[in-house]
Amino acid sequence: MEYFLLIIGFCCMLLGILGSLLPALPGPPISWIGLLLLYLSPGMEKNYWVLGITLLIAIIITILDYIIPAKGTKRFGGSKYGIWGTNIGLIVGIFAPIPFGFIIGPFVGAFIGELLYDRKDSTRATKAAIGSFLGFLTGTFIKLLVTVSYLVLYFTLFFENKNIWI
Repeated sequence: MEYFLLIIGFCCMLLGILGSLLPALPGPPISWIGLLLLYLSPGMEKNYWVLGITLLIAIIITILDYIIPAKGTKRFGGSKYGIWGTNIGLIVGIFAPIPFGFIIGPFVGAFIGELLYDRKDSTRATKAAIGSFLGFLTGTFIKLLVTVSYLVLYFTLFFENKNIWI
């Protein structure tokens, strides 16, 4: 059972890193589940402060992941159409057979969304698309940073705990 929890926990860590890049998967919460599975392993010394703090960080980052692109779009003069366009473009970009579709999709989606809102103002649509794109990149970078940090914490806790090796 112990090895099963460790393997599933490690898989959750890898899936969390992948989820920080793909919008369909919530990266930080999945990585946190990997940490939880490590702590549930028999022989692992329990530290509920680490679990609590990492859970709080995962929740905050997940909430910010929805706020940051919207704020980026708003800050650069975008509307709700641009925000929806960003989300739709992100999903389409993942499945589109083009290189870096998940990066290009949010920009194109925000641009199209803003053009649907106001066809005459392409300058504002471009600015909003850039804001949305910057917000998306910022959120993705933060999620990636947190999930990689959780992976480092996973390995640190795993190799420091001598009871797991017995």
